[in-house]
Amino acid sequence: MLKNILKSVREYKVASFKAPAFVAIEVIFEVLMPFLMAWLIDKGIRKNDMDYITKLGLILVLASIFSLIAGTLAGRAAADASAGFAKNLRFDIFKKIQSFSFKNLDDFSTAGLVTRLTTDITNIQAAYQLIIRTAVRSPLMLVFSLIMAMRINSEVAMIFFIMIPLLAVALLVIIFKVHPIFEKVFNEYDNLNRVVQENVSGIRVVKSFAREEEENKKFDKMSMLIFKLFKKAEKIIILNGPVVQFSVFTAIIFISFVGAKQIVSENMLTGQLMSLITYAWQILNSLVMFSFVLVNIIISRTSMERISEVLNTKPDLRNIEKPVEELENGEIIFDKVYFSYIKDKEKSALKDINLNIKSGETVGIIGGTGSGKSSLVQLIPRLYDVTDGSIKIAGKDVRDYDLKILRDSVAMVLQKNILFSGTIKENLRWGNKDATDDEIIHACKLAQAHEFIMSLPDKYDTVLDQGGTNLSGGQRQRVCIARALLKSPKILILDDSTSAVDTKTDAAIRRAFKEEIPNVTKIIIAQRINSIEDSDKIIIIDKGQIVAVGSPEELMKTSKIYQEVYNSQMKGGLFDEQ
Repeated sequence: MLKNILKSVREYKVASFKAPAFVAIEVIFEVLMPFLMAWLIDKGIRKNDMDYITKLGLILVLASIFSLIAGTLAGRAAADASAGFAKNLRFDIFKKIQSFSFKNLDDFSTAGLVTRLTTDITNIQAAYQLIIRTAVRSPLMLVFSLIMAMRINSEVAMIFFIMIPLLAVALLVIIFKVHPIFEKVFNEYDNLNRVVQENVSGIRVVKSFAREEEENKKFDKMSMLIFKLFKKAEKIIILNGPVVQFSVFTAIIFISFVGAKQIVSENMLTGQLMSLITYAWQILNSLVMFSFVLVNIIISRTSMERISEVLNTKPDLRNIEKPVEELENGEIIFDKVYFSYIKDKEKSALKDINLNIKSGETVGIIGGTGSGKSSLVQLIPRLYDVTDGSIKIAGKDVRDYDLKILRDSVAMVLQKNILFSGTIKENLRWGNKDATDDEIIHACKLAQAHEFIMSLPDKYDTVLDQGGTNLSGGQRQRVCIARALLKSPKILILDDSTSAVDTKTDAAIRRAFKEEIPNVTKIIIAQRINSIEDSDKIIIIDKGQIVAVGSPEELMKTSKIYQEVYNSQMKGGLFDEQ
């Protein structure tokens, strides 16, 4: 887990090594100062030697300045390293998500991925900074202070060897009791982010159903659960303070008692006792800081596990060693295709699909809700892979093509029309980043989008809200179709992509397709019979199987399902395909 995550440090390795190096220098000077203070008191002040006091005082000032400089440099290096590490890790996760197939994305919730990219990475960044700075400082301070204490008086220093294990055990018990609670906290963060995301994106639905109060209660309930979990964890963590204070004051009392006896018996000097008390604070405070680091590591451990889960996920869809890099035409052959979302042939969404679509044909697909229409077309650009059988385009298995080449050659307009923040022109250029203005206008004319775009105040430079919510459903559909056309695809798939446009506009789009892109294979999933009535052939799917294939005229004679759908729609009924 750690090895995989630490790969993201990359160019910040130097800063990551600088931080502990400067910390070591800072600790050395800081540990030397109590020892020098003992000399100052015992050899200077006690003997009233002003030259010695001046000389040692100057050394103490220099030591404190060097310690301050080293500490400042350590802080800067740790900040650079941790912030850079977090930046790289965030990019690596985002890049990994971009490589996921639909199946991989189905395994993670959107809210969970957002939490990983924000809260989890922030936790890891904080922990990493503590590890390369505080986690180095605390052990060094502990060891060096113990060495110096032993040099001053080994008998009194033995008190530390009794108190340190007792304090360490108490702190570890506290830390490991907290970890399971933080695991629950981050799972609840996912749920909280999901609620926020759903409500922000669906705020119009919430308001139209007057559900504000109920949604507020739902959010408050989840927020309260996180509050209670954090409160429970903090009640345990807060025990750190009393445990540490008890240990520190107990150690100081024993040191003072034993030291005072040795001063009376002239086995120890006053300055040495003061130094031992200072080392007591340094030693026990180093344990406190180390426990703080461990708490943060325990918190970030859950985050590391969640991030590692994403980084270790292998994309379901990958290129073969030497993929085909040219797709010649839009001929599609389904050969005994089975497909299951859970990779179980017995529970297939598609069963024994055999289909031959010639290049340039227009094919319509209809079927009931959950019949497998969308699943069928998503297999063509390898958004999913078949469970069994094969799909060939231009005579070659889709798994043999380079994924980018395949998806550049297959333009797909999904049921949910997604537009991104930016101008209409910027959204259109997703289809072809180098498209000229003339090419953009031509694609929009084919999609019957040019007229309404030109009626907007800023025309093609109109800025869209997130999701394109400042356009109507039909307008968004037409922009998405134009975006797909700009890819100049060999195969064009419209998955119920004209459902929000009127029948006249729908007919104009189909007519433009027929006249302007006759050589492109067109697959249209539609609710309306008149959207596919001029197709070369129509496929009827029921319960994951093809039950009929033929021209509209043939199906009117041979398919009872097609007859029922046709008659119900022609009489003004509705056919709820999706």
